[in-house]
Amino acid sequence: MDDQLKSAHPSFAPVNDTMLTRESWKIFQIMAEFVEGFERLAKIKPSVSIFGSARTKPHQKYYRLAEEIARSLSDAGFSVVSGGGPGIMEAANKGAFAGKSPSVGLNIMLPNEQSENDYQDISLRFRHFFSRKVMFVKYASAYVVLPGGFGTLDELAEILTLVQTARTRRIPIILVGAEFWTGLIEWFKGSLISEGMISPEDLELFEVIDAPRDVVEAIFRHYEQRGFEPSAEEQERLMDL
Repeated sequence: MDDQLKSAHPSFAPVNDTMLTRESWKIFQIMAEFVEGFERLAKIKPSVSIFGSARTKPHQKYYRLAEEIARSLSDAGFSVVSGGGPGIMEAANKGAFAGKSPSVGLNIMLPNEQSENDYQDISLRFRHFFSRKVMFVKYASAYVVLPGGFGTLDELAEILTLVQTARTRRIPIILVGAEFWTGLIEWFKGSLISEGMISPEDLELFEVIDAPRDVVEAIFRHYEQRGFEPSAEEQERLMDL
C-alpha cells in the first residue's frame, strides 16, 4: 500500500505503548467498580431504581413527585436507588432518606452537572457508565422513570431492551408523567410498530402512571404471585447480564 495512504489511514497509525499499557491496566479499575457494586448492592433488597433529569429544580412538579414516590416506596420496604446527583436523583434520594428504607446513590464522575446530593445512606462512585448501568439493573425489583433527557432515555432503552430480549427478568417498568411520555409512546406506535421495528406486545413491557400510591401498588401487584427474589432461571440470566 502506498506510504502516504498508510500514514493517513488510522488502521496504520503507530501504537502509543504508554496509552496501550494504560488501557490494558484499566481493566482492574473496571473490575473494582463491579466488585464493590456487587458486594454492596446484593445485600440491599428489594430495591427500586428511579431515574429522571439532573436539571429538574426543587420547586418543579416532577421533583416533588419523585420525592413523594420515593418516600412511599421507602416506607413500603423498598430501598431506593438513584444516580446520586441533583434534580430528580436528589428528589428520589431525599424522599427515601426520610423513609424507612435505605437511600442509595450510584454516582458518576462527570465534568458537568453531576454533584453528589446529601441524601444518601449508601454512596458508590463510578468512572464508567457501563458498570454503573449494570448496577441499576442487576438488583432492581422495578424501574421508575420520570421525565429526563438523554441519560434517562438511555436507561429506559437499556431496561426495555434487556427485558425484551430476555437478558434479564421481567420487572415493572413505570413511566411517571403521562403528559411528558405520550409523545414518545405515540412515536413507538406510529413509527416503531408500523415499521415492524418492535412488536405491538412490546408496549406491554411498561406502563404509565402518575400517582405515587399507584406506582407502589403496581409494583406489589406484579409480585403478588411470586416473591421478590429471582427464580433459579432468572438468577442464571442475571449472572450473564
